Amino acid sequence: MGQRITGFHAIEEAVKNAPAGSVLYLCRNSEKRNDRLEGLAKANGKISIRKIAKIEMDRMVPNIDHRGCVLELGESKKERQGLFKTTTIKDFLKDLPNDKDALILVLDGITDVQNLGAILRSADQFAVDLVIVPDRRSASVNPTVARISSGASQYVPIAQVVNIVRELALLQEHGFWVYGADMDGDCLPSVIFPKRTVLIMGSEGDGMSQLVKRTCDHIVAIPTEGHIDSLNVSVATGICLYEIRRQQAQRTV
Repeated sequence: MGQRITGFHAIEEAVKNAPAGSVLYLCRNSEKRNDRLEGLAKANGKISIRKIAKIEMDRMVPNIDHRGCVLELGESKKERQGLFKTTTIKDFLKDLPNDKDALILVLDGITDVQNLGAILRSADQFAVDLVIVPDRRSASVNPTVARISSGASQYVPIAQVVNIVRELALLQEHGFWVYGADMDGDCLPSVIFPKRTVLIMGSEGDGMSQLVKRTCDHIVAIPTEGHIDSLNVSVATGICLYEIRRQQAQRTV
C-alpha cells in the first residue's frame, strides 16, 4: 500500500504530477468540487479513479475528515518524493549564485504536525528559499504534513539534517547571518536583516536548544502586548518571515 494523501488542496497539487500506479478514491455523491480532482486525474493519464462508499473511505483513513477524496501514491521513490520538494544543503549552496539574496528557515524541534504544515504554508507564501528540519526530535515530513500544508510542501525546498549546528556553521561560511527567535531578543522591527538571512524557530515548548542558540549571530523577539506567554510558533514564524521580506522589498524599491 502506498502513501495516502487527504485534503482537497494537497491532492489538487499532488495529482498533477502523480506517477503511474496512483489511485484517486472518490466517495459516491461526494462534494461537487471533487469533480475537479477527477478531471485533473484524467488529465494526468496515469492515475486510476475509483468511486467507493463513504464507509469504505472511513476505513481507509480512520479519524480523518477526508471530505470524500483520498489519493493513494505508489511505493516508488519517485512517488514518495512527489509529496515534498527535498534537497540537501550542499546542493542548495552549489546552485545558489554568489550574488543572490536568500532566506532560509530552520525549525529546531517543531514536533506538532499541525504547526509544521502551517509553517510550510507560510514559507511558501513568503518565498522561503529553503526549510531545514532535523531528522530527529521533530515532526515527520509525512503525508499528514503535506495535507495540512495544503500542497505547499511540494513547492518549498526541504532539507532534513542530522546536526543543525554543523549546518549553520556551513551556511555562515557562505555569507549567511543567523537569527534566532526568542522572547529575550531584540525587537524584531528594529533589527536590520541582511541579504542572506537564516531564521531559526525553536520548539513549541522549550524554544531553541542551547547549542543552536549559541550559534546565532543575533536573537530577535516579536513585540507583543497580550496577556499570555507567547504566540503559537506557526503564527510567530509567519510574522518573522513577513518582516524580513518587508525589509528586503523596501531595499529593492
